[in-house]
Amino acid sequence: MLRGATVALEPLEMSHQAQLVEAASDGELWTLQVTVVPGPDTVRSYVERALAGRDAGTVMPFVIVERATGRVVGSTRFWKIDQANRKLEIGATWLARSAQRSGVNTEAKYLMLSHAFEAMKFIRVQFTTDELNERSRAAILRLGAVEEGVIRHERIMPDGRKRNSVRYSIIDAEWPAVKLRLEQKMSLGRT
Repeated sequence: MLRGATVALEPLEMSHQAQLVEAASDGELWTLQVTVVPGPDTVRSYVERALAGRDAGTVMPFVIVERATGRVVGSTRFWKIDQANRKLEIGATWLARSAQRSGVNTEAKYLMLSHAFEAMKFIRVQFTTDELNERSRAAILRLGAVEEGVIRHERIMPDGRKRNSVRYSIIDAEWPAVKLRLEQKMSLGRT
């Protein structure tokens, strides 16, 4: 579990299904075409896939919990975990509409980046998002990540669309400056 001042990242469990659907209902996020968010019909398989990845050692899935209310407001994960090369990806992140641009994402990513660089001693953290997802792209840049380029037809979306993705990264040498910037943003209440 990773704990911040306003959010906690708790390990995802099968028992979180109803809370995930409730969070995703805030904005009917499962209807978004640029990301995959669990809905009432897909939440079970969403959680099962995440837990299978955890069992394989390649995924660490979390629910994002508002500490003041105990309410699950989204989900995120470490995935593509590569111990040999000390790198991973932070992804599959989504937040209830009411939690977006509230500081929740900034603190959640701060906790994850701190854990990846300081506790796990990784040298690279990457982010990948849909080329069409302008909000996600802007949020990743606000974290301090560097855009690396477009990966064409990187995956097929549930609707069959061939998705081009944009890849970003933060490397260990950049982490101290990124960390300071994020701490300043959080102390000023900026997202």
